[in-house]
Amino acid sequence: MNRSVLFISSTGGHLEELLQLSPMFQNYDYHLVTEKTKSNLYLKEKYKDKVSYLVYGTKFHFITYPFKLIVNCFISLYYYLKYHPDYIITTGTHTAGPMCCIGKLLGSKIIYIETFANMITKTSTGKLLYPISDLFVVQWKSMKKLYPDSVYGGWIF
Repeated sequence: MNRSVLFISSTGGHLEELLQLSPMFQNYDYHLVTEKTKSNLYLKEKYKDKVSYLVYGTKFHFITYPFKLIVNCFISLYYYLKYHPDYIITTGTHTAGPMCCIGKLLGSKIIYIETFANMITKTSTGKLLYPISDLFVVQWKSMKKLYPDSVYGGWIF
């Protein structure tokens, strides 16, 4: 039986990192989740019914962010229950946090890949998901000092 894998990340650089794993998609019963923006609507054409979207919103949208985060928590729960993945693989950031927490509570294995953009500081999502990840991958050797139980995987690009 094919393992089901949910790949999730926010839009932008995190999504670009996650899409570096796209050659793996065909090996799994996969689904891709990201934020809905004009720049990534092409994913629907490329991956058809294998992609779903969350509400776009960053922490820099001070007023609306808390509401969007709550909405995304409910949407994440819906997607989780719909696809019930064996594994959740993410490159972060805020949109991935709720899905990974839901998944951990409901029995999925969590694989977190810390972003290439950070080589000397922890990300907020990394801090949140490090304790609950089944596999925590860093892309810089220097990050092993901050996440001692992580695995150095090298650059994803």
